[in-house]
Amino acid sequence: MTLEQLDTIAPSSGSQAAIPSASLAPVTTLDEDAKKRIDYDVVIVGGGLVGLTLACALQESGLQIALLEAKAESAAIARGQAYHINLLSSHIFDGIGVWAQMRADVNLIDQIQLSDAANSIVVQCLPKDLGTEVLGYVAEHRVLLEALQKAVNASSNVTYFCPATLVKTIMQDDGVTLDVMQDGTTQQWRTRLLVAADGTRSQLRQQAGIRTHGWQYWQACVVAFIKPEQPHNNIAYERFQLDGPFAILPLPNNLCRIVWTVPRAEAAAIAALDDDAFLAALQQRYGDQMGSLSLVGDRYVFPVQLMQSDRYVLPRLALIGDAAHCCHPVGGQGVNLGIRDAAALAQIIQAAHQQGKDIGAAQVLKTYERWRKLENVVILGFTDILNRVFSNNILPLVVLRGLGLRLLRTSQLARRIALALMTGLMGRVPALAQRAKT
Repeated sequence: MTLEQLDTIAPSSGSQAAIPSASLAPVTTLDEDAKKRIDYDVVIVGGGLVGLTLACALQESGLQIALLEAKAESAAIARGQAYHINLLSSHIFDGIGVWAQMRADVNLIDQIQLSDAANSIVVQCLPKDLGTEVLGYVAEHRVLLEALQKAVNASSNVTYFCPATLVKTIMQDDGVTLDVMQDGTTQQWRTRLLVAADGTRSQLRQQAGIRTHGWQYWQACVVAFIKPEQPHNNIAYERFQLDGPFAILPLPNNLCRIVWTVPRAEAAAIAALDDDAFLAALQQRYGDQMGSLSLVGDRYVFPVQLMQSDRYVLPRLALIGDAAHCCHPVGGQGVNLGIRDAAALAQIIQAAHQQGKDIGAAQVLKTYERWRKLENVVILGFTDILNRVFSNNILPLVVLRGLGLRLLRTSQLARRIALALMTGLMGRVPALAQRAKT
């Protein structure tokens, strides 16, 4: 498939910080006093999960942080979004002191079942395969967001501006000048480092001229909350169908979040069904292991895409989360990559500050890019290959994936390697995660 620009693709459910008419061109009109003034060491644009995680991760850095969010109400909360939170992300949240609050409303995963519609093989992955107590967690967006917002609001060195709009951005060699509008009033700030956490359609990334490569998939995801008749027993399911993977994620109060991936036209047709017809179609895909199903709330359709930025940093600018990359939802890796970005960037910034270095300098930020870009490429490639190999009925691939599932079923080592990759335990672990108590 030909690589193409993705700046026209619809944004994810993450934060979007509006920037109506920004400029990133260097100017020389500021007087010397204005150039020397620094209001904030770091300004984070985008107050979604990833931007908030970065702000929390910098609470003990000794730096002054500003966090800008354009929307007073999260679209992800309005849509009841929920995520798989892998073990590394839970360790990062624990390291920044928010996991204890989240944990009460997060559901653990005791087992993962993998299966393929083309054969009868079922692979059961258990915590003992990885040598851990659980395999991960599932949480609603609201639960994660509220805990992070509470931590930010209690922090003495983080100021949270919401709603606030970034109107203009001017990059200089020694800092960034920002025009920020809040409550109808525009203020001018200076910062050493600007961080783009403003989603897939990142205005900051586009205005900086950073190119992206990738594609829209032929698929879309139908998501909904389901209440099964029988207990879900903390089992997560990933069922590979010929038209796309079907995931069942266990939530508290015996709710399940389904992520039903199908071709785009079919997704629109499924979304248009009445509730009874939708549940009838869903029951065929879901199976009868939990009895009859009832629908809780509305259903939504999300586009599916892969995107990687050519670069994650420029002098005075860093991209994190969906502003830098996004992947196919199979395996639930997207938000976890962004959380890991935030922890890695916080570690690099804090170390540079302690060493007396300029935190916005290119050589400092390049360290973050080298760390995260390759690791993200591995996951983006893994999810893309997984989706393509399983979402078809080409005979050689059907045979190949059958052999792969048999290997996973019979080899604990194979399961351990696969689980280590998907739970975030493979690769460089941020220092925050190493501080975790869990």
